[in-house]
Amino acid sequence: MANQSRNPDRNAGNVNTGHEEDFDLRETRPSLGGGRVSGNDTYDLVEQMEYLFVRVVKATGLPAKDANSGPDPFVEVKLGGFKSVTRHFENVPNPMWNQVFSILKDRVQAPVIEISVKDKARNGDDLIGTVVFDVVDVPRRVPPDSPLAPEWYRLENRRGERVAGEVMLAFWVGSQADEAFPEAWHLDVSAVSGDGVASIRSKVYLSPRLWYVRVNVIEAQELQLGDKNRQQPEIFVRVVHSNMILRTKISQSKNANPLWNEDLMFAVAEPFNEQLVLSVEDKVGPNKDDVLGKCTIPIQGLEKRLDFKPPVSRWYNLEKHTVSQNGQRAVSRTNSKVHLRISLDGGYHVLDELTHYSSDLRPTARQLWKPAIGVLELGILNAQNLIPMKAKDGRGVTDAYCVAKYGQKWIRTRTILNSFNPKWNEQYTWEVFDPCTVITIGVFDNCQLQGVHGSAKDSRIGKVRIRLSTLETDRVYTHSYPLIVLSPSGVKKMGEIQLAVRFSCASLFNMLLMYSQPLLPNLHYLNPLSCHQIDILRHQATQIVSTRLSRAEPPLRKEVVEYMLDVGSNMWSVRRSKANHYRIAGIFAAILKLSKCFDHICSWKRPFLTVIVHFLFLILVCFPRYIMSTIFIYLFMLGTMKYRRRPRNPPHMDVRLSQADTAQIDELDEEFDTFPTSQKQNDVLKLRYDRLRAIASRVQTVFGDLATQVERFYNLLSWRDPRATALFLIFCLVASVVLFLTPPKTMVIVIGFYTMRHPRFRDRLPSYPMNFLRRLPARTDSLL
Repeated sequence: MANQSRNPDRNAGNVNTGHEEDFDLRETRPSLGGGRVSGNDTYDLVEQMEYLFVRVVKATGLPAKDANSGPDPFVEVKLGGFKSVTRHFENVPNPMWNQVFSILKDRVQAPVIEISVKDKARNGDDLIGTVVFDVVDVPRRVPPDSPLAPEWYRLENRRGERVAGEVMLAFWVGSQADEAFPEAWHLDVSAVSGDGVASIRSKVYLSPRLWYVRVNVIEAQELQLGDKNRQQPEIFVRVVHSNMILRTKISQSKNANPLWNEDLMFAVAEPFNEQLVLSVEDKVGPNKDDVLGKCTIPIQGLEKRLDFKPPVSRWYNLEKHTVSQNGQRAVSRTNSKVHLRISLDGGYHVLDELTHYSSDLRPTARQLWKPAIGVLELGILNAQNLIPMKAKDGRGVTDAYCVAKYGQKWIRTRTILNSFNPKWNEQYTWEVFDPCTVITIGVFDNCQLQGVHGSAKDSRIGKVRIRLSTLETDRVYTHSYPLIVLSPSGVKKMGEIQLAVRFSCASLFNMLLMYSQPLLPNLHYLNPLSCHQIDILRHQATQIVSTRLSRAEPPLRKEVVEYMLDVGSNMWSVRRSKANHYRIAGIFAAILKLSKCFDHICSWKRPFLTVIVHFLFLILVCFPRYIMSTIFIYLFMLGTMKYRRRPRNPPHMDVRLSQADTAQIDELDEEFDTFPTSQKQNDVLKLRYDRLRAIASRVQTVFGDLATQVERFYNLLSWRDPRATALFLIFCLVASVVLFLTPPKTMVIVIGFYTMRHPRFRDRLPSYPMNFLRRLPARTDSLL
């Protein structure tokens, strides 16, 4: 595939994306079947990669440097220019390491493997003894064979003489299917040390189970106001959970017994170790609130709600917190109470991602889960032509790894160091509970290795989304997906990633039955959430997931999680607005095409086709019972003819659909600006504000025209225009008499032939009904 041009066309103001074919999806034919077999599961969506494994188990009888202390032993594994060491023990003559080292067999260039046991406490020559093996003599192991049994080997010095001590080792040649592979230390990444070692291994993560806490604030009683002479207090309730603060509106009842009946919702994660802190406050000034009472509610003891049944309400006593002049805090009981209805809602789908990219539509509570309908298998094979992401030793390098997310399970591949064409060949499996879900695969550059500060962020290389419902069951899809990233300088192709995907269905009937079920859990429809609540809960859930995964080992960093969850994709963007406009225009283009086709028939541009349509129209009028069956048979034939042209490949990131190839530099700069804005130039802000007003004015005009047409239809019978309404009623009366006296077939034939009349009998002026409708009044006259 040709490399794209990455230089923006500054003169035109648009981003030059190179050739369109650079962003196309390519079908590949890799040699699959090199996976592992474990039990009844066969991993056959990856290419086989052979590795040389060395297991260092333990040593015994190691000599000490002197009689007063034991050795501080460690083992060095050396293969040509590659070497690595085990952890060392202090004053232990019989250490137990049980560590596995591996290296890709294609990178083995030395004829022998050297296993050296050394003493860290010795100065100068720290060698205790060595064991040397020929690489050609290493046996091969194929799972599900049992692991190779380790053996004891005697140590020798540099002159080949026998020395005290023995070491237990095992050598074998296997593949990435070996159970020792995930935890093996790779010899070719020995340059990475410290905390960076953990960040290069493949891992599986589970995002926390999230619940909704619904706090229904009903009322409060016997509140003790700070100012007893205050006649109309402005009382509200503030609820704090972790770093999230929500508050009710100011009560309309201006007294010491306020009413609210308002819901405040929080997203919380298991285990429920945190508390809700509720305070009733009086707004006594612009920036001053008087706390009338507080109460603390443990989340762990709340009632779990699985259906529409409302929880039981309770009264909670409020405490008064005061601070004396010397800084001492005091808590006193009061007679004030607050009436609350609090529950843990597990019947909702937790919105930890945008709804149209959801990978898990199940409710939170396990009691409401249904059996899986299939299995999704993903083979992450390799990437090609990645661009340099950072500089190291004066040259560009890329240390790439992949992250895939589906449902509650996140996976992270190992990091391939210093390669623009990394090969992972790792396979993962997920249970599928709904076919109308999306799996997301992202590629990132690891910036947490040795010599890079921990504050550095992992750079994004690209992302791929695959909707399961677009895949045929039991078919293996092997494609090379373009990795596309949009930056302030324009759209850029970062490389390609090769994936193998298979969606297996356990029962076709159960999967088809899912299409008749509601997309979201029942509570979303029985007790729907408002748009404001959805935005707040989505933000909270995203923060919880990113915080929890960033605390794992190795951490899945916050910028990675947010990129996978499309955080910020709902922010204003001229480019997205254009993309949505053209999406809507594309839908209406089909209707417009049908309208043009009918206009060609009515204008007699093809007389033969027009006569046939007249003949079919006459038959359908004479035999009306065939109208619906004709429509459905036409739809059936149309769908059948399109079967041969059905999409063969899964959808992928479309640069043209996203309007990324035509976006202007200033539009992209605005899209990547922070919120609130970090732009300091007033002229730039003025330009963007004027552009936003211009776009909003056009949208406002369209919605205004639509509202005007609807109001005109409504005013046909409203007598807003007495003469127009009278004329319409007279027309209705005459039409009812004519339709009563005239056979329906005759009326339909007359109307049909009149509509399809020859152009010589047509008038270019608007029709009488259109003139009448345009003269009707609308409420635009009442607008300011």
